[in-house]
Parts: sequence; structure tokens; C-alpha cells
Amino acid sequence: MVKTVSRGKGADYHGMNWIRKEKRLAIYLRDGLACAWCGADVEGGARLTLDHVTPYSQQGSTDAANLVTACNRCNASRGTRTVRVFATAVAGYLNRAMTPAAILAHVHTTRQRPIDVAAAKALIARRGGFVNAVNGAK
Repeated sequence: MVKTVSRGKGADYHGMNWIRKEKRLAIYLRDGLACAWCGADVEGGARLTLDHVTPYSQQGSTDAANLVTACNRCNASRGTRTVRVFATAVAGYLNRAMTPAAILAHVHTTRQRPIDVAAAKALIARRGGFVNAVNGAK
């Protein structure tokens, strides 16, 4: 069963369907197929999602510049905490392997990089679907 989440602004979104798969993959690729917050990656078994830097509930957009790749753990635990508060929490559970300032700098830099939707679309076609593109199937 797919859970419907009301997002205000007159729209309901179903799971991954609120953003085109090509744009989602382009953002994942921009971010190195890794969580922008903690660094967990697909090769290590992370399940990726997208996180709104400015939460959608606080009028954050779905533009690529407001989205970063996040692992399930980070996305589920962030809620509506500010980036500063959340970066401090992530640094805590990474045992200070990265400082909050380093995490914030990484998230900021990541958001500035362009995405290549055409390349993502081609990768999906070559690998036979979105899941295969993310997981590296040939």
C-alpha cells in the first residue's frame, strides 16, 4: 500500500512519484550516490531518498538547489530541524568524524553543483530502469 502524504499547496505525493525519476537520479549522481549529511552510500547498502534543505512544509521548493541526497536514517530523523541543528546531530552520531561546520559546508557545496538530467535519463535507459541505474546493474 502506498502512503499518501498531504503537502499542502493542493497536491498529494506518493512515495517517489513527486519528482521525475530522471531528476531524482540526476540529483543522486550529483551527490555521488551518497548521503549529503552522513556520507552513507549505495555501495555500503544505504537506501537513498531526497531531503528538502528548506522543508517543503516551510515553503521549500522542489528545485535541485533545495534538494540533497539523504539516506533513510538521516531523512527520517531530520524532520523539520534546521540544517545547523541537524548537522550538529549528525556529527554526534558520526562520533565527530566530521564537524557540524564541515557537514554544512559539504551540503552547501553539493547544492551548488549542476545536475545532468539528460545523462541520468540515458543511464536509466542503458541499465534498464531506475533501480538498476542506482544499484549499478549492467
